[in-house]
Amino acid sequence: MTETNPKLAKIKALLAKAEDSAASPEEAEAYFGRAADLMAKYGIEAAMLAESKLSTDKLTSRSFDVKGKYIADRSALLFGISHALGAQNVYWRLFDTATGKYYRKVSIYAHESTLERIEMLFTSLQLQALNGVERTRPQYGESTTSYRKSWLAGFANAVRKRLTQAEETALQEASQQAGGASTELVLVKREAAVEQFFKKAHPKLKAAPRRRLAGSGWMDGKAAGERADLGGRSLSGRVKALSR
Repeated sequence: MTETNPKLAKIKALLAKAEDSAASPEEAEAYFGRAADLMAKYGIEAAMLAESKLSTDKLTSRSFDVKGKYIADRSALLFGISHALGAQNVYWRLFDTATGKYYRKVSIYAHESTLERIEMLFTSLQLQALNGVERTRPQYGESTTSYRKSWLAGFANAVRKRLTQAEETALQEASQQAGGASTELVLVKREAAVEQFFKKAHPKLKAAPRRRLAGSGWMDGKAAGERADLGGRSLSGRVKALSR
């Protein structure tokens, strides 16, 4: 699970091509589809390898600072990706004395291979979301800020649903190839280990209050999230992350 892993390098290259503004929608979709397939295979392989060789793919956590525009909205996208992939997360609202602004520090708990995949995925989807929302226009008389926040919420919701379905598809395919339920049992075991690891670190954690948004951009953002191609196949494994 290192930066020099050839499979991760190939996934990063595909994501970079998909994010390129010169790529057509069809080309971007193809790049994301290939990247999603490779991520799914990488996640399953990492899980099965760790089961037979316990010194690999350890449980750990990473912290990411969410700063700049749409902090709460980008964090929600991060949370959605993480939950879909089976990770656990916690965040703090902190004050940056250098900029005089508040930001969020998000800590993600999962296996190392999952953290690597989610960091790549979130970085790419975050860029798509920010590029997409800047091009939106609300209805006449509506607050641009309200519209864009609801747009980003719709985007995050669609992404989470698609990733959840992708996870299920990847598991089904891997189980069929293995000829049994061994893959499913391994992933269930890994998720339970992540949850236990997280609860040990934060035994008295309280759930954050539900956000309330009034803008009309939800459906437009949801449609954009459905177009933010993950390849329609899958990402298996679990967790979340953010641009540092």
